[in-house]
Amino acid sequence: MSAVICGSLAYDTIMVFQDQFKNHILPDQVHILNVSFLVPRMRREFGGCAGNIAYNLKLLGADPLPVATVGQDFGPYRAHMEQFGIRLDYVREFSDQFTPQCFITTDLDNNQITAFHPGAMSSAHENHVKDIPGISFAIVAPDSRDAMLQHVDEFHARGVPFIFDPGQAMPLFNGDEFRAMIEKATYVIVNDYESQLLQSRTGWSAEDIAKRVKAYIVTLGPRGSLIHTEGTTHEIPPARERKVVDPTGCGDAYRAGLIFGIMRGKDWETVGRMASLMGALKVEFPGTQNQRFDYKQFAAEFNEQFGYSLD
Repeated sequence: MSAVICGSLAYDTIMVFQDQFKNHILPDQVHILNVSFLVPRMRREFGGCAGNIAYNLKLLGADPLPVATVGQDFGPYRAHMEQFGIRLDYVREFSDQFTPQCFITTDLDNNQITAFHPGAMSSAHENHVKDIPGISFAIVAPDSRDAMLQHVDEFHARGVPFIFDPGQAMPLFNGDEFRAMIEKATYVIVNDYESQLLQSRTGWSAEDIAKRVKAYIVTLGPRGSLIHTEGTTHEIPPARERKVVDPTGCGDAYRAGLIFGIMRGKDWETVGRMASLMGALKVEFPGTQNQRFDYKQFAAEFNEQFGYSLD
């Protein structure tokens, strides 16, 4: 089972400020803001939508093919992916750029200050999915604007079924562009906030969007998800997590479960539950690629939580 995963591969540098930002930022002086935060705790994680989705698919036993652009500092990430047997045939390295990087500082109130350097992601349009042989399924996840537009067009031209996942790239597109990409997509996935924004941008209701694709999936966080398809809305319950350690990357894990279920030809109720369980298993671990299990363990947990077998 091969799936082409278009999106970013990025480093996430996460720092913790042992205080509250509000104690050090004067609201009436933000026009001359100049602050420095001591962050004794720091960790560096492997991330990016393409990396996270590919990693989770690999846990399930699939064969993901990430399509992304990276920089001269990709070495540690490359070794990590190769360790888990993830093929990097279509990850293109630019020696004069850096791999995309996200720098996140969190205070004790869980407020965050984030800086994102796109690096080689700005050249993602130089990777063409039209050149990849034998594609049977794909996802266009957040990436550079030009790359997302290009990938949608090339998958559509080839007749490849794919998921359009605008995510964090929502601000990059106008209503006409969103309408065109939805018309070309096979499936669309967003969270509940993004769904409202997508409807506002396109002028289409959730029902209007659902009529144009095989399924319109809306994730609701701890409340589960909705799958609108063929005039029916499936209400997918949330899976149970044993503990909540870190929700970062939960959405990408959900997408991996969604892709895996669709490619296996499962019914929508089962596909949604598989996706939900992948998200729940992710939040039990810090970072986005530190959970460890295989398909047999996943299937056993699915049976325990939902009362029926996947096989």
